[in-house]
Amino acid sequence: MAYDEELAVRVRAALEDEAGLTEQRMFGGLAFLIDGNMAVSASGQGGLLLRVDPAETDALIKKPRAQRFVMRGREMNGWLHIEADAGTTTRELRRWIALGVAYARSLPPK
Repeated sequence: MAYDEELAVRVRAALEDEAGLTEQRMFGGLAFLIDGNMAVSASGQGGLLLRVDPAETDALIKKPRAQRFVMRGREMNGWLHIEADAGTTTRELRRWIALGVAYARSLPPK
C-alpha cells in the first residue's frame, strides 16, 4: 500500500514553518524529519507513523486512534501508528504532529 498523498500534503502544511525540516521516503511512506530526526511520516500502511518519547508510549496508546507501531511482529515503544484519514480534523492532526516534532527536537541533530 502506498502512503496517502493527501495526508502527506496535510502534514507538510502543518510543518511548513518548522526550521530544519526535510522529507525522505522511508518505511514505505514519506517521512518528515527535523534536523535529521524523524518526527512523523505519512505511513505506507495508512495513517501516520509517529516517533515519540518511549516513556510516553503507554499513556499515548490510551488515546483514540493510537496504537504501538509493529515492526517485524514486534511492538515498538516510542513509535506509534495513528489512524488518520480525511475525517481526521486538522486540530487533531496537528496535536499528533506536535508530539513527533517535540521529540525530534529533543534529540541531537544528525
